[in-house]
Amino acid sequence: MDTTEFRKIIYANYKKAGRVFPWRQDAKDAGRQDAAWGVLVSEFMLQQTQTHRVIPYWERWMGLWPRPADLAGASLETVLREWSGLGYNRRARYLWECAKAITEEHSGTVPRVPEELLPLPGIGAYTAGAISCFAYNYPAVFIETNIRATVIHFYFQDPLDDTAGKVPSGKVPDAEIFPILETVLDRKNPRKWYWALMDYGAALKKITVNPNRRSAHYTRQSPFEGSFRQIRGRLIRALASEGPASAKDLAARTGIETDNLYGALEALQKDSMVAEEGGVYRIGS
Repeated sequence: MDTTEFRKIIYANYKKAGRVFPWRQDAKDAGRQDAAWGVLVSEFMLQQTQTHRVIPYWERWMGLWPRPADLAGASLETVLREWSGLGYNRRARYLWECAKAITEEHSGTVPRVPEELLPLPGIGAYTAGAISCFAYNYPAVFIETNIRATVIHFYFQDPLDDTAGKVPSGKVPDAEIFPILETVLDRKNPRKWYWALMDYGAALKKITVNPNRRSAHYTRQSPFEGSFRQIRGRLIRALASEGPASAKDLAARTGIETDNLYGALEALQKDSMVAEEGGVYRIGS
């Protein structure tokens, strides 16, 4: 597809139906010192979590901890208690550790470029690119699910057979998508461009078969109910909200069976989420 035509389509949709989120509004205001921090917090929260669920958490967190130093000064127990219900609790610990690193190593200022963001706890290639772009309008090249869906829809037109429910055998790897993103990138306003790409991809999934099913990286998320992830979350929630406890007390608090409970506690200790001393478990630090 012609690059000019592609940009025209994407921007036309954004003008008509672009989404509005509080972290986007902050990012547009270059004069706000906490805007970059707000973008970083949003990127941690948005990982594998629907946007509408993130909004109230983000607003509460930015009220409690408007700067990295504020979050760095909180206890991990408090952080996990405020995170409760958002899922994937390791993100909360990484965000807390990230705040400490920014405070101690970067004088409280979120780094501007991906190369400086990547060494921070919990930040990978996508998150580094997204933060630098959305916080500082830096022309990074990165990919996530909605961006991927948009590019596959326009540049790899091998539509699914909706009737038969078949998926084409030729799957699209991200290695073929990155050069396209490099070519079509609006370097004058990368922030607006990526928002527009994401919003188009989000809209696509509501009106057609998910284009990401043609991606080589497509996987279906396993059910949450009854999962090991759910058990871990229940234990973290119990310890963060009600304080340290023995395994017996945790079983009574959560209703988790003994075999599953000890397996989850062991995994949480390996991840430094939980610590144990004298048979009493608490939130790690």
